[in-house]
Amino acid sequence: MTLRTRTLAPVLATILASLAAGCATAPAPPSALASLARTGTVSDRYQAYNVEMVEVTGGRFWAPYGGPKGEMFRMRPPLDLANPKLVNLARALGPSLMRVSGTWANSTYVQAPGESGTAIPAGFKQTLTRDQWQGVVAFSKAVDAPIITSFVASPGARDADGTWNPAQAQRLLDLTREAGGTIFGAELFNEPTIPTHGSFPEGYKAADFTRDYKVFRAWAAKAAPGMLLMGPGGVAEATMMKDSAQTVARGMFSSQTLLEGNEGGFDALTYHYYGGVSPRCGGSPNAAAEKALTAEWLDQTLLDAAFYTALRDKFAPGKQVWLNETAQAACGGSPWAATFLDSFRYLNQLGALAQNGVQVVMHNTLSASDYALIDDRTLEPRPNYWAAVLWRRTMGATVLAPPASPSPDLRVYAHCLPTGRGGVGLVAINTGAASQSLTVGPGATGWTMTGTPLETKEVRINGNAPAMDAAGRLHGLDGVPLEGALSLAGQSLAFVAVPGAGNAACR
Repeated sequence: MTLRTRTLAPVLATILASLAAGCATAPAPPSALASLARTGTVSDRYQAYNVEMVEVTGGRFWAPYGGPKGEMFRMRPPLDLANPKLVNLARALGPSLMRVSGTWANSTYVQAPGESGTAIPAGFKQTLTRDQWQGVVAFSKAVDAPIITSFVASPGARDADGTWNPAQAQRLLDLTREAGGTIFGAELFNEPTIPTHGSFPEGYKAADFTRDYKVFRAWAAKAAPGMLLMGPGGVAEATMMKDSAQTVARGMFSSQTLLEGNEGGFDALTYHYYGGVSPRCGGSPNAAAEKALTAEWLDQTLLDAAFYTALRDKFAPGKQVWLNETAQAACGGSPWAATFLDSFRYLNQLGALAQNGVQVVMHNTLSASDYALIDDRTLEPRPNYWAAVLWRRTMGATVLAPPASPSPDLRVYAHCLPTGRGGVGLVAINTGAASQSLTVGPGATGWTMTGTPLETKEVRINGNAPAMDAAGRLHGLDGVPLEGALSLAGQSLAFVAVPGAGNAACR
């Protein structure tokens, strides 16, 4: 497996001028999509997802809405990663990447060979059994999604002087290999810029991370020389967690501080982004449903992309930038995160970040809480899942300058089709109430996503309800031929495939 890593060139937005009407015998004009310039590439596993460590072990995770007033967490059993339906649903998103990490990973004990039960040693908060991790490896291989992870940060994984000890990391690495898998990439810890939130030792400082990361690098060079070293994993520092007297008072520190102490030590710069926090954690006005289709909400993701790309350019030039945890809102998502309304954010984020050089976007989560692609209680796909499937089928790794849009309400992104051969794929996002029309040229096929009302968990694709049958096959995803143009109703989404576009960048 290879990840395409070329830095994106500036977007060149060139469209063929309208051809003058010719005589009846004139040849058909080429598609305007033929002249869309290549602006760069993303990973061939660009669209990825998280499986939180607490999903694997079982434990207290974000509570479903509708419970007792003020309920934030609720106990949940381990996710059954061997469930055939879940495997088939995830396979339809592949090739991909799965990140098994999250706040709970910072304090999870890994069983030693011969250990059984779920006893929790001092200095940890939950136990990962060997069978559970073997299930992760089996799932990863079955769905073609190599593992990204992070290691324990809590006091149980430290020497007497507080220095991080790689023994637990080595145990997880050995168990992965024993199960026939590999760890493709790893951060040292999850979200080290917020140590008070992630089970770090009391009083943990940026200098402590610098010390620990040097131990991590030395260990990885010997134990896992092919593993991508990733980090630092800062959280929305240009927006939700912007540096302030308040964040400093809470014991937070910046990604820049961590990078300054470890310059040149990262193969990929990682960050997390949430547009706000869910009602479980008090809510935030900008994460309200009435903001969902506004430019302010949709474009906010670009602020953090620019912030972390600038850090990459300064401290890790030429390296990849990964958004390795994102969703509608932190703390499990708002109630509307599970609805069609959030699919506008989901697809816009994928399109916009590809245009801005982010190489991988990992959605949180595959199947846990309201922001999940799949309902963990019923295993029914949510609207964002179907958007993800259509993205996988139409938007390849080569990024193109988008065609001109007839309206600010219509956002359009273009990639080469995954099959190449000159074909172009488009995603069109109509946030306005009025219908829009976009010229796509001859031989195009379209998939229009609609939901009524917008905050519905049921989505229609070309008027059909998509589903998976008992044999694991997806249905209701048939495209329809377009007569040279896409007509898109207000507040709807569409994908377009134009295999005969003849774009030279897509050969």
